[in-house]
This record gives sequence, C-alpha cells and structure tokens, in this order.
Amino acid sequence: MIDEGWIPADEDGLALLVGRLGSEALACIEMMSGAAWVRERLQAAGWTVQIADARKAKAVGSLAAKTDKLDARVLVELARRDLVPQVHVPTFADRELKERLGRRMHLVRLRTSAMNRAHGVMSQFGVKLAFNRLRQPDRDGLLTERGVPDVWRRSIAEAVAVVSALDERLFPLEQELRPIARADPRVQLLVTIPGIGDLLALTIASAIGDVSRFSTARKLVGYSGLTARVYQSGEKSRTGKLSKTGSTMLRWAAIEAAQQAWRPSNPWHQLYGDVKERCGGKGNPAKAAVARKVLIASWHVLALQQPFNPSRPRGAAAPVPANSSCVLAA
Repeated sequence: MIDEGWIPADEDGLALLVGRLGSEALACIEMMSGAAWVRERLQAAGWTVQIADARKAKAVGSLAAKTDKLDARVLVELARRDLVPQVHVPTFADRELKERLGRRMHLVRLRTSAMNRAHGVMSQFGVKLAFNRLRQPDRDGLLTERGVPDVWRRSIAEAVAVVSALDERLFPLEQELRPIARADPRVQLLVTIPGIGDLLALTIASAIGDVSRFSTARKLVGYSGLTARVYQSGEKSRTGKLSKTGSTMLRWAAIEAAQQAWRPSNPWHQLYGDVKERCGGKGNPAKAAVARKVLIASWHVLALQQPFNPSRPRGAAAPVPANSSCVLAA
C-alpha cells in the first residue's frame, strides 16, 4: 500500500488528492450520493475511476468488522485484482432527467401524504368524503353537519391547502416533462400497460435505462426491491418483508401503476383480489404483487419492442391456432 488517509469529497479535497498522487491513478469508490460527480472530477484530472456496487463489494470481500478504513482496503484489493463489481452510472443527461422525475415523485408523495392526512382526520368521526369535495367552498359547513369539531376541521383545511400548493408546483413541471415523454419511443410501448400513463412511463424508462442491463424480468424486479427477503436455516426457509434495496424511483412507479388493479377491467384484478384475501384484506401486499407484474410486463415490452399483450384470463381456454387439425369420432 502506497498511502492511506482521509480526504473530504469536495473540490478542495479532490484537488489535494490529485496533487498528492499525480494525474495518473486508478481509483475505486463505493456507490453513494455524489459518486458520479466525484468520478467526473477525477476523470477530468486524468484518473481512471470505477464505481463499485457496495452490496456486491461487501459480498466479495466479506469481513467480520465493517469500518470505512476496512472498506477502503477491500476496494483497493478488488481494484488491484480487477474484480470490482461495477455499478451502472447514467450519463449526465440521463441523470438530469432522473432528477426532474425525482422532483416530481417527491411532490406527488407529499401530495398523497396530505390527502391521506385529510382522510385520516375525517375517519376519526366516521366521515367519508371524496377529496375533491373538500375543495368546495361549503366544506366547513358540511363537516360541521357531519359532527367534525373545529380543531379537526382546521387540520383538514391545512391538508387541502397543502395539496393545492403542491398542485401549483406540479403543473409546470409536468408540462415540461410531457413533450419529453411523447418523444421517447420507450414511453409509447410502456403506456400500453394498464395503469401506466405518459409521465409514469417516462419515470419507469428513466429508472431502467438500457433494458439490456437486465437479462431477465426477474432481475429487473430484483433491482426494484419488490422481492421479499428470504431467511434460510438448514432445510427451513421463510420469506420476510420487501427488501426495498434498489431503485426507489422504479419501485414507486411500479406501485403507482398497481393502484388501478382494483378495477375489474385491469388484467391483474383477480391477482389483486386473491392476494388481498389471502393477506386478510390488506391492500399493500396485493399492490406489491401487481407491481411485480407491471415490471415483468415492462421488461417484456422493452426487450421485445412490442406493445403489451395481456395473457388470457385464468381458466379461459387456449386459442386454437389456425393451422391446427382435429379428429372427429362419430
């Protein structure tokens, strides 16, 4: 080992590092917030930089203890042996689009949280109203008639005001993104999947990137973190909660698309109902099951470059091919 020490991941720290080690060096860093920027700055100085998948690097160089110093030593050894499990890093233009879509995702999640807050407050008094009804001028009078006290009415009013403010922030952003979505051929394929609109399709396409990175649909589902953790001991195994390791944006978009599975016209409506019944009426496991189907469909339409073609309903007879023959017995 030539040297070891601590360097802040900012302009001054990177300049100090290049000044100390020269303009020709091989570097390896774990995937983190700002990893792409660090790589670009070091590459501009003449370095060769690899970004390692933190989980895979840990598996390759497993240690009894985990500290930053030991992690750095593992990365050094992996780089020396050319065994770095490199992670895919999008181009700057792709990262720019993902940032805009991530901003929209953040605003939509805040909006959904505020709407759920309003419904939660009303449920304390047995009141069920559509959220749009709460935007009408006679809201307070209606809630008073339904027995909602003043303090709770004010909480509902705050939630409605938050949603209105977020709508004002979302509208111009979505207007910017829609032309980009219309011009993306991947979006035109993804919108043929039930539950996926143009902006949700753009989000999924951006999160996936080049679909050839995933050799199977199963690997794409795993990348989303929608697979359950598996715990094994000897011959026994059990599944736990969703791993949620992977792309947060892709997982969110798939679950958003699954929100429409309650509709009878949705091709995964029966799956949604079966899983919900099996889980004691809980909707989240059912939505996760449908979200996995959405991602499987997304992989197929992108990999095959064909629109979505739903499978026949469960129990339905298979279509007879035109060139088939049959034997009739009298």
